[in-house]
Amino acid sequence: MIRLDSVSKAHGRQILFLEASLSVFAGEKVGLVGPNGAGKSTVFRMLVGAEAPDGGSVVVERGVAIGYFDQSVGEMSGRSVLAETLAGAGEVSAIAAELAQLEAAMSDPARMDELDALVERYGELQGRFETLDGYSLEARALEILAGLGFTADRFHSDVGQLSGGWKMRVALARILLMKPEALLLDEPTNHLDIESILWLEGFLRAFTGALLITSHDREFLNRLVTRIVEIDSGELTSFTGDYSFYERQRELLATQAEAQAARQQAMLAKERAFIERFKARASHAAQVQSRVKKLEKIDVIEPPTRRHVPDFEFRSPPRSGDEVARLAKVSKGYGPRSIYDNLDLLIRRTERWCVMGVNGAGKSTLLKLIVGETTPDAGTVTLGASLKLGYFAQHTMEVLDPDATVMETLESSFPHANTGTLRTLAAAFGFPGDDIQKRCRLLSGGERARLVMARLLFDPPNFLVLDEPTNHLDIATKEMLVRALAAYEGTMLFVSHDRAFLQAVANRVLELGPDGPRVFEGGYRSYVESVGYEAPGVR
Repeated sequence: MIRLDSVSKAHGRQILFLEASLSVFAGEKVGLVGPNGAGKSTVFRMLVGAEAPDGGSVVVERGVAIGYFDQSVGEMSGRSVLAETLAGAGEVSAIAAELAQLEAAMSDPARMDELDALVERYGELQGRFETLDGYSLEARALEILAGLGFTADRFHSDVGQLSGGWKMRVALARILLMKPEALLLDEPTNHLDIESILWLEGFLRAFTGALLITSHDREFLNRLVTRIVEIDSGELTSFTGDYSFYERQRELLATQAEAQAARQQAMLAKERAFIERFKARASHAAQVQSRVKKLEKIDVIEPPTRRHVPDFEFRSPPRSGDEVARLAKVSKGYGPRSIYDNLDLLIRRTERWCVMGVNGAGKSTLLKLIVGETTPDAGTVTLGASLKLGYFAQHTMEVLDPDATVMETLESSFPHANTGTLRTLAAAFGFPGDDIQKRCRLLSGGERARLVMARLLFDPPNFLVLDEPTNHLDIATKEMLVRALAAYEGTMLFVSHDRAFLQAVANRVLELGPDGPRVFEGGYRSYVESVGYEAPGVR
């Protein structure tokens, strides 16, 4: 259906692809993986014609419509959320607009002499509109918007008033409404909560066309894709199976390749030693020459590249008191809407609470109450003794000095730390080598999040409050963070939509809902087994 044939592509001096090939067929669901900067987004742009390959060809079968979602949503304003979604539905949206124009023209007395031509054109378009299921277009748009977290009262609000994350959801809804033959989705889960991710999983499983997708959500890929295509060192390599199978297979192949390279190096060393020992002896001249020629013909096996995120051994936080935070009879509302009414909660030392709840349930508000960014309307919030609080939220990334480099940011925060330690810290959070010289204003959202997290955990507090800490983090960095937090001896309260992170870190669950808060002992897996759903908004 769509394919790259022997494609080569370079950006400046960086070679992204060298005679690489990729095919995705109807009904296939393929995950595209590789380190940041490997060329995943470039693959998408070549497939939609936004970039041309330097060599090779891009082939899209005749009649195949491609829907492409990426992180650049462009300017959206002046239309309602629903109207903006409908406008992106491709051919069916254009036909709907023309049908409306024809209906107006047919009822215009001044155009009665054109009536026969107008009626004929209307009939042609109406047939195509029915084929494209156009009469259910608005109902499908509303269903998709609801699945992506929009409530009915927001369908007709101006899309220009939405935050960047919600505009992303509108852009995704436009693409899903198209019903194209092929979907290219570049990080569609970045700005979605867990309920919307679960809805999207179901939608894409039912999609019958070709799907090529990138995601930093391991669980999402495992449940959705049947093949992984890896970008590595200019090549595209295919692995049949989900992401976990790909990881195991890649590790097996890398181990085999390393052993093969080691065997060859041992053989080459033996041959070179023979040549060096007997090259001056006339009696061995023929043997020496034979071995020299043999070595010249050998293709040296290069050891495989392993993408390794270095672990950083974080310090132990100071011990806090046994009671870390207590909410007593807390009520909080915004305008006429009440979020909590007489909420009681006790957080004890070493507990790791994840907060679950649908949009608007008050997850982030709870975190803000505890860190003091907002105050309750009634009741009290009390923090325990000997507490060192660390808070991560999306807005905390805005406090970075835009003109400072990554290294300067770390040095200013930890002036007594040695350079080697800070370099290791930076590498652990995705800034190896010269990347530490990047200025903060040039960092992507994911890079800023990693830098703020590195700064927070280098000298760890004993109470971590984290609002979506894994947003924009790639899978390898998430796993490094999980390993670091596994040894963390402090207390945690966090909100996350990443199920792998929830399963690995939480040992308590607080569910906020219309019937009041519910507390679950044990981690996220126990919570799911107990309630029978993965998130409160998904039953």
